[in-house]
Amino acid sequence: MIADEQLDTLDPEQLRQALRAARAEMALKDQLLAKREHEVAFKQAVIDKLTHENAVLKRLKFAAKSEAYTAEQKSLLEETLDMDLAAVAAEIDALQPLSQQAEDKKRPKRQPLPANLPRREIRHEPEDTTCGCGAPMKRIGEDVAEKLDYQPGVFTVERHVRGKWVCACCEKLVQAPVAPHVIDKGIPTAGLLAQVLVAKFLDHLPLYRQEFIFQRAGMAIVRSTLAQWVGECGVQLQPLVDALSAELLRHPVLHADETPVAMLKPGNKKTHKAYIWTYCTTRYNPTKAVVFNFAETRSGENVREFLGLQSHTPWKGKLVTDGFSGYKASFDLGVTEVGCAAHARRKFHELWANHGSQVGERALKIFQLLFKIEEEIAALTPEERRRIRQRKSRRVARLLHRWLLAQRQQIPNGSATAKAIDYTLKRWEALTRYLEDGALPISNNWVENQIRPIALGRSNWLFAGSLRAGKRAAAIMSLVHSARINGHDPFAYLKDILERLPTHPASQIDELLPHRWNPPAAAL
Repeated sequence: MIADEQLDTLDPEQLRQALRAARAEMALKDQLLAKREHEVAFKQAVIDKLTHENAVLKRLKFAAKSEAYTAEQKSLLEETLDMDLAAVAAEIDALQPLSQQAEDKKRPKRQPLPANLPRREIRHEPEDTTCGCGAPMKRIGEDVAEKLDYQPGVFTVERHVRGKWVCACCEKLVQAPVAPHVIDKGIPTAGLLAQVLVAKFLDHLPLYRQEFIFQRAGMAIVRSTLAQWVGECGVQLQPLVDALSAELLRHPVLHADETPVAMLKPGNKKTHKAYIWTYCTTRYNPTKAVVFNFAETRSGENVREFLGLQSHTPWKGKLVTDGFSGYKASFDLGVTEVGCAAHARRKFHELWANHGSQVGERALKIFQLLFKIEEEIAALTPEERRRIRQRKSRRVARLLHRWLLAQRQQIPNGSATAKAIDYTLKRWEALTRYLEDGALPISNNWVENQIRPIALGRSNWLFAGSLRAGKRAAAIMSLVHSARINGHDPFAYLKDILERLPTHPASQIDELLPHRWNPPAAAL
C-alpha cells in the first residue's frame, strides 16, 4: 500500500502499476468475501435443515409416547429418537462458531460419580515447571475431572488430575491442557463408549437391556444418556466410515447383497420392510472390508448411488450378486455382472429336497464338482486359479451347460424344473465369468456370511422411522464387522480409535481403518 504523501512523487507508469495492484488486491478481497459469504450461507442452510429435523424428531418422540405400542417397541423407539436428537445437536454444534456454542450450551451440572466406585488416578503435569525467568515454579493446586470407565461387570472411575504451577516472580500460571475427548466434557471413557457400541451393534443388545446390566454392576445410567452417547459417537465416527466406503470403491471386484430389517414409524402403528445393503471385498482380497448401507427401499437406485454410477468418477468394476433385478440398471451403466453359482445350485437343491427330482440331484452333483475345485485352489494366486479353472472347471461347466440344454428340451414350460433350468441358462455368461479371471469368486457366499450376524440379531432391534437412525447403525456395524473379519477384537478397535479420533489429522483418517489398524503396544 502506497502512502498518500508518496503519490506526488510517482510518475504516470508507477501510478498505473499502483492502480493495477490496488485493483487486483480489491478483486482478491472481493473473492474471499464472496467465498466467506457463500460458506456462511451454506452452513446456515444446513443448520436450518438440522433445526427443522430436530423439531420433527421431538414431535415423533411425543407421538411415540402417546401411541399404543408394546413396552419393548416404545422403549426401542424412544432410545433411537434420543440418539437422533443427540446426533443432530452434535452436528449443529460443529457448524456454529465457538463463541455461539459456548452461549447455547446450558447443560445442567452433572452429579458427582458415586464415592464407592474404585478410582484410578491419571496425573497430567506440564513437561517443564521452570519459568522463562529461570526460577522454579511452585505447585499451587490442581483441577480434577472424573470419567466413568467400565470393564465387563465392573465400573471404575478415572481421576484425571491436572496440577497448577505458578512462578512467584512472574505470576505466570502453567497447567497441562485438558485431554481431548470424543464427547466434549462427557463422563464416559472411550472404553465405556466402545462397550455400549459393541453391545448394541455387534451383540444386538438394545439400550434398555444395557441399562439393566449396568444397574447390576452398581451404576445406573439411564437409557436416554446412553442414547445421547451413541448419537454423538455416530457423528464422530462417520468420517471414518466415509473413508472405509471410499477405500472399498478403489477395488475392482466387490460383492453386493441386501437383507430386510423391520422399520417402525410413529403414526403407522406397524412395521414395514427397510433394507441393509452390504458391499465387501472378496475372500481373495488381502484388504478385508465390509460396508453396510441402510435404505428404506429395495430399489436398485441405492446400489447406483453407493457406486457413484451417475457421478464424474463412476465405479466400473465387477460386481458379484445374486439374480435380483435391481442390479440390472447398474450393469447397463458399465458395471460387469458376475453371477452367483450358489444361487443357481440352490434352485436345483429345492427341486431335489421338495420333490426328489432326479434332474435336481444330477445338477447338484455337477455343481459340487465345481465347488470342490474352488476349495482346492482357494489359497493359490489369481493366475494359478485362472489356469486351473481353465483346465478343470471349464470342462465341467461345458458338461453342465450341454446337459441343461438337453434337459430343457424335454421339460414343459412353467414347471418348477423348467424354471430352475431357465434361471441358470439365462445367467450363464455371468455365472461362468469367474473362469476367465482368477480374482473372481464362484459365488456370493462371502457377502452372505457378512450379513448373517445381522440377520441373526435383527429380532432384537427395530429402526424408529428415521433414515438417520438406520444409517448410523449401518455405519457403526461397518466398523465393528470390518474389525472382526480382520481378526481384531471389535471392542479394542473401537476403544482405541475413539481415544485417537479427537486429535487425529483428518487427512490421515485412512490410518484408522480396520484393515490398517494395529493394536496399541499396551494391548498386545
